[in-house]
Amino acid sequence: MTDLISSTYSQALEVIASVEPRVAEATRAELADQRASLKLIASENYASPAVLLTMGTWLSDKYAEGTVGHRFYAGCQNVDTVESLAAEHARELFGAEYAYAQPHSGIDANLVAFWSILAHRVEGPWLEKAGAKNVNDLTEADWEQLRNELGNQRLLGMNLDAGGHLTHGFRPNISGKMFHQQQYGTDPETGLLDYDAVRAKAKEFRPLILVAGYSAYPRRVNFAKMREIADEVGATLMVDMAHFAGLVAGGVFTGEEDPVPYAHVVTTTTHKSLRGPRGGMVLATEEYAPSVDRGCPMVLGGPLPHVMAAKAVALAEARRPEFKTYAQQVADNAQALAEGFLTRGATLVTGGTDNHLVLVDVSSFGLTGRQAESALLDAGIVTNRNSVPADPNGAWYTSGIRLGTPALTTRGFGKDEFDRVADLVVDVLRNTEAGTTKAGAASKASYVLADGIADKTHAASAELLDKHPLYPGLELS
Repeated sequence: MTDLISSTYSQALEVIASVEPRVAEATRAELADQRASLKLIASENYASPAVLLTMGTWLSDKYAEGTVGHRFYAGCQNVDTVESLAAEHARELFGAEYAYAQPHSGIDANLVAFWSILAHRVEGPWLEKAGAKNVNDLTEADWEQLRNELGNQRLLGMNLDAGGHLTHGFRPNISGKMFHQQQYGTDPETGLLDYDAVRAKAKEFRPLILVAGYSAYPRRVNFAKMREIADEVGATLMVDMAHFAGLVAGGVFTGEEDPVPYAHVVTTTTHKSLRGPRGGMVLATEEYAPSVDRGCPMVLGGPLPHVMAAKAVALAEARRPEFKTYAQQVADNAQALAEGFLTRGATLVTGGTDNHLVLVDVSSFGLTGRQAESALLDAGIVTNRNSVPADPNGAWYTSGIRLGTPALTTRGFGKDEFDRVADLVVDVLRNTEAGTTKAGAASKASYVLADGIADKTHAASAELLDKHPLYPGLELS
């Protein structure tokens, strides 16, 4: 099989090179870079050859606006098949009543969810009251009032610097412009969610939508409590599980930590801990299914059939028993990574983790997140800077770095290797100093990495990486 995969990719790159050799070369270089670096970005992973190959097919050539069996273009019977398979696997994997596989990304999935909730909770009752079948039947005066009501609904989501995502009501994002929004944070002492504080905020603000989920919160969430809060204020509970969907699929998050039984609508990406293609997905109760099904053309452009096919393949992989083993190892490795940092004196937001990510406050090293991210990249360790609660450096420079375990777990790293990774990261940070501007003032971006540290770290990383090759057996001619 490995010989077949190598031959397939080598020949594909030859075809690409015959048209634009620079693209082929960049593609080869990307594989080499990924093989040679410690990838710790929590939102990245490595898709299987089967998933990657599925995206490079003639399914890409089809327009398929609409839904299964109800397209605005002819000749979509094969698209219907792959989209149906993706939805079927998603429903079975997550125990969801309904699944929508068309969103192109996590942000698109959230937009579909927002507008579906607005359509179900605001537009639908308005049309019924007006005796209209759709908005085209409304008078201009009615339509103006409906538009005003749609644009003035309330959304309550998690603060960006507490670990929320920019699509949870961050003002520069479209979600912060669509809604009258407020945000909840975490306990200033522990960094943990305070459900009583969230409840009090919700009772005061009375949102239409309560958003739960995170992109940089290193703990689990009790979704039963979040549903109780939503019900108390008459809100729709929407959960963004883009980061931890693989832990849900793999049975690491169960009971009240599994959002699907409690949320009205759940959104996710398919490429992070799920190890699928870059894309999004929406799960929902039957009540919300008709509104979500209108995602295209309500919000989305034409769906991407080749990516939906790859989602079906990835979700089929996630239904195999070995994925449960993988998901548990992701969580176990995150614990080992956190312990590795703590034993070496690093400061972690919330003091640890119980999911797949670790958030290190690098201010104790005298660095900003941007300086730490850049120095680590020089040493072959790929992370991303991230805000910490009440971050004095803002969302651009930040005071933290976020590290995740899904990608290196895919490569076969275990707890001992992640302890060694923590050692390498701390060594780089301790040997990095904040730089200055040309005028000699303190800089939040420039840095000085001690001589020899980059080479030393690259060599140590290579020892770890060589034991766990990426796409083993894949050789490009």
